[in-house]
Amino acid sequence: MRNALLIGTEPAAELGFSYGKEPYDAVVIGSLTIGELLCFRDERVLSALAEGKPVYLYTPGLPQAKNRALASSLATAQRELKNWGVLFTDGGRRRLITAQEARALRQAGQQPGPGAVLTPLAKEILEGSN
Repeated sequence: MRNALLIGTEPAAELGFSYGKEPYDAVVIGSLTIGELLCFRDERVLSALAEGKPVYLYTPGLPQAKNRALASSLATAQRELKNWGVLFTDGGRRRLITAQEARALRQAGQQPGPGAVLTPLAKEILEGSN
């Protein structure tokens, strides 16, 4: 099991990581408050993205708002995270595929299931680049 730095609370779903401190292979954002999402600038996450490490955001941990204006601002903040390369996962049907799993799938001539979230290296492996 790979080691990940956990931001927020631990996701309810199993994402295939053990959570600890450095060194880590990925960052998992388990939850964010409304204020954290609207003004997201977590240095650990930004550093991981800059280093090319995968960052996953557990979507059930995202805040919701009934106020339309606030909901729109939250959606804009989520789009910004996606633009940065943060991968969104719900931990359920959208299963996280690691490089090791991608190699096994490729060797068996299989593809990941619908909605699977691929790490960048897993994507390269399945596309035949690595």
